[in-house]
Amino acid sequence: MALITEDDLIQSIADALQYISYYHPPDFIKAMTEAYTKEQNPAAKDAIAQILVNSKMCAEGRRPVCQDTGIVTVFLKIGMHVQWNTQRDIADMVNEGVRQAYLNPDNVLRASILSDPAGKRINTKDNTPAVIHMEVVPGDSVEVILAAKGGGSEAKSKFIMLNPSDSIVDWVLKTVPTMGAGWCPPGLLGIGIGGTAEKAMLLAKQACVESIDIQDLIIRGPQNTLEELRLELYDKVNALGIGAQGLGGLTTVLDVKILDYPTHAANKPVAMIPNCAATRHAHFVLNGSGVAELAPPDLALWPDISSGGSAVAKHVNLDTLTKQDTLNWKPGDTLLLSGTLLTGRDAAHKRLVDMFKRGEALPAGVDFNNKFIYYVGPVDPVRDEIVGPAGPTTATRMDKFTDAMLENTGLLGMIGKAERGQIAIDTIKQHQSVSLIAVGGAAYLVSKAIRKSRVVAFEELGMEAIHEFVVENMPVTVAVDSTGESVHQTAPAIWQQKIGKIPVTIE
Repeated sequence: MALITEDDLIQSIADALQYISYYHPPDFIKAMTEAYTKEQNPAAKDAIAQILVNSKMCAEGRRPVCQDTGIVTVFLKIGMHVQWNTQRDIADMVNEGVRQAYLNPDNVLRASILSDPAGKRINTKDNTPAVIHMEVVPGDSVEVILAAKGGGSEAKSKFIMLNPSDSIVDWVLKTVPTMGAGWCPPGLLGIGIGGTAEKAMLLAKQACVESIDIQDLIIRGPQNTLEELRLELYDKVNALGIGAQGLGGLTTVLDVKILDYPTHAANKPVAMIPNCAATRHAHFVLNGSGVAELAPPDLALWPDISSGGSAVAKHVNLDTLTKQDTLNWKPGDTLLLSGTLLTGRDAAHKRLVDMFKRGEALPAGVDFNNKFIYYVGPVDPVRDEIVGPAGPTTATRMDKFTDAMLENTGLLGMIGKAERGQIAIDTIKQHQSVSLIAVGGAAYLVSKAIRKSRVVAFEELGMEAIHEFVVENMPVTVAVDSTGESVHQTAPAIWQQKIGKIPVTIE
């Protein structure tokens, strides 16, 4: 009979969350390295290179692989014969572990969790509470699986109640392109089939924390229906040509993991949840012998590649840049930005647009004229850092603010990740603006390009405050040019045709 103390559970949770903030699982590194080796699209290959270099930098520097350090999800299998040495309930112990992990001064993790989600949306400041699932099972140990799930990939979660005769493959192939690139491919697709609506979603989330082993399955061959389905979906989803960061290419998914459960004869519930290029999960068992031990991965796992940054990248001085200069940029062009830019994401944009509507001036010290705005919510710096990991957030969320920002501020353009919606593209074309992307999943690498940082407005918004960054050689790619052409619309179609497994007509 195992006696597990509250300190052992709390410390194990805290240690594991710190661990996964800077260590990718070895299976992920192996799969990304294989994707890098075989990639033929230079833009996608460079994006994968940045993700891998960022990953190794984070493993060495013990800083987050992504500025979005996630919402914590915990799966507990609690043995029926376990005894606890605590006066707390289990959820309270788990949340105390989360709290300690995210407030760790040696590696501060970004607090992204908001209470009152339908109302005031107030940051809880310590990333609690976690989403906790518990089962009571035979035995005298506690099995813990935890994940830190980024908001960009979680936002792309999908569910459908199919008819029993409907094709799961058809639905997945129709749905994945609608997810865009905001989930930061290449990553893993978790699929849950059966049960009820909520059970299918839970299965999909559990599938997301399984190991990547599709290459082993390809070699061994399928032995059941789900393995056959995995192989078919892996092949056909990659044949869509979406590629790394949606730039077009050979690898969109590293694996497809599927879990199922018996369901009602009238139903076929199917859920799909993507796991992004910041794949973070840990598995450990407590049996009364003390705190869980998680061994650091061998740094030899990472390939010896350059830090990305195309050899043909154009150097851009943001402090002397004019609109006329940006008119020459084309989708897919790689740029290295140096100079001053401002930041802002959802909360800041809403405040600014509300100020425009009221006829108010911008806050003192905020001047967007002839500047770029970077959609980012950085991690707090530690030690001698200028800023913590500062990768891009999903640009699509700012689409509804884009017209007002371009109309009222004199902005030259925007930097985020993933595609822009058609409304934003039309606005960009109308104002002869541009939209750029930085690589999602390369947050620490991006932060090293930031030479100065200061908050210039809305300090009370925390990570959503407006910052002024001075950057040097910050790598970006042109996503939408001044004519409204989007690389996220053209490149996947081109690469889908090149791969040639799914017929496509390019208009």
